[in-house]
Amino acid sequence: MNKVLSLALGLLLAGATWAQTKPADPVLAAPAPATANALGVKSQNIMDVKPDASTEPGYDKQTNGERDKVQPGNNAPMWRQVGAGATGYSSLPTPEAGNLIQPFVQYPGSRLASAGEAWRQVRNNWVIPYGGALILIALGAIGIYYWSKGSMLLHGAETGRKIERFTPFERSAHWANAITFCILAISGLVMAFGKFFILPVIGATLFGWLTFALKNAHNFAGPVFAVSLLVVIITFARDNLPRPEDLRWLLHGGGLFGGKEIASHRFNAGEKVLFWAGVFLLGLVVVASGLVLDKLLPTLVYERGTMQISHMVHAVAAVLMMAMFLGHIYMGTIGMQGAYKAMRTGYVDETWAREHHELWLADVQSGKIPAHRSTPPSAAQPISVRPAV
Repeated sequence: MNKVLSLALGLLLAGATWAQTKPADPVLAAPAPATANALGVKSQNIMDVKPDASTEPGYDKQTNGERDKVQPGNNAPMWRQVGAGATGYSSLPTPEAGNLIQPFVQYPGSRLASAGEAWRQVRNNWVIPYGGALILIALGAIGIYYWSKGSMLLHGAETGRKIERFTPFERSAHWANAITFCILAISGLVMAFGKFFILPVIGATLFGWLTFALKNAHNFAGPVFAVSLLVVIITFARDNLPRPEDLRWLLHGGGLFGGKEIASHRFNAGEKVLFWAGVFLLGLVVVASGLVLDKLLPTLVYERGTMQISHMVHAVAAVLMMAMFLGHIYMGTIGMQGAYKAMRTGYVDETWAREHHELWLADVQSGKIPAHRSTPPSAAQPISVRPAV
């Protein structure tokens, strides 16, 4: 048995030695035919193909076809044209379908860069930080004023005689505009700043659903806000026209920091500034830019540059509008006794009218303005006809 094992082991060792010393088969050892070169496919490693081609005259001005002859795979000329805003062919029915990168521009507050990058710089470096700071400053100022002054309470006792300050139509227009404004403001703030203070708390999944829902609410509330804004402007424009008495109100700050409010007509100078600057000017800018962003203007060509400019204008105007209306919301709720009730019911007490809008009360008492514009005379409460004190 041992002899058999020794013989088998010897044969295995001999075979291994023979395999190592046997000459290679010329057929098996022949190199594979250069089928790749035969097909015309060249090396894609530009370091292996004319590495000194960059020293040739006119290298920087070569077309992509010329560059491919000296450095196959180097598509720098094509991407240089793409980066410069070159427009190629595309079968898509949009004006910018063949344009990958926008031309270089310099928006206010940005460096000279492609339009998309310039827009990003304006948004991230200016609109977000300074817009957020403005909102916080407005909230802080309101908080400090409320902490130091508190609500504006009536100095005299109510008489029980009511004056109609807002008709049902005026209140409907105001509340339609106010509710849609709140929807737009809240959704806009969350979409702009939510990733800084909401996303870390609720996580990416829930934040994604939240912003998706708010974006749709924003889009649906926008047209309603636009229509109600026009109604508000038409309804209240006449009573917000400037008067000589408004200058005295502005010079004395309305008496907000003094002991007595400055006399005014139906709307004081502060409310008129809010109306013309916030409602009329900023409101129309926000609506116009929002209609562009929603692509609701049928004759406009919606290119990326148009949308970027519209977004910047929309964001700046919206932030300014929100900062202004924070003060209006404060004065219309907890800042002034009876102000919210006036817009909810439409009526104010004679004492409230005397202390806050003395000249308006004088016009009512003299008969220039009806005390009750929507209530039949038989059902209206009487108003004292005497000079305002």
